[in-house]
Amino acid sequence: MKVFVVGAAGRVGGLLARSLQDRGDAVSGLVRRAEQGETLRAAGIEPRFGDLTTLSPAGLAELVGDADAIVFTAGAGGAGREATTAIDGDGARTAVEAARIAGVDRFVLVSVFPEAWRERDLGPDFDHYIAVKKDADVTLTRSGLDWIILRPAALLDEPGRGTVALGPAQIHETVTRQDVADTLAALLHEPRISRQILELTGGDTPILDAVRANIRRS
Repeated sequence: MKVFVVGAAGRVGGLLARSLQDRGDAVSGLVRRAEQGETLRAAGIEPRFGDLTTLSPAGLAELVGDADAIVFTAGAGGAGREATTAIDGDGARTAVEAARIAGVDRFVLVSVFPEAWRERDLGPDFDHYIAVKKDADVTLTRSGLDWIILRPAALLDEPGRGTVALGPAQIHETVTRQDVADTLAALLHEPRISRQILELTGGDTPILDAVRANIRRS
């Protein structure tokens, strides 16, 4: 499979690219800076240069090329409302439209639990982030694409455990970035999971088993 990762220089995106490579996939990814491209190229990932905040859908479609699937892992990372809107919101919409133009049907979006950290008073910027992510979810679900939305819990930089809890509704706890990446790769390769929103947190079920448990039975 040829996979294009939007956010390949990020922490989840970089781990995903390597997880896909381990499966034998050809991975390319969107990056802005030359040093990011060098890092990806050294890892066997093809960098394609562009700024998500200024690219048109047609421009991004050219970079996507003949990919079989797109995974959107990009995020503003708490850089403020303007960046959140530009990357998590407008950027996701640009990627969805680029998928249509490029003829790429399979699209996986990394989102967020709607109730993430609602027990904390994190202020209006975090409320804005949650609203923007929800709007991106809605855009994708109305796109007509073969989509999956994955909502990971609070992210940890610990080594992956290889076990998770995955389903339509989970309690917001924590999950390692490596387990998120490995779950994304497994979901991408499971065609029987389509047009589903799944929440992911740490758990006791091996990732492949957790993914298979969410296949809809006819």
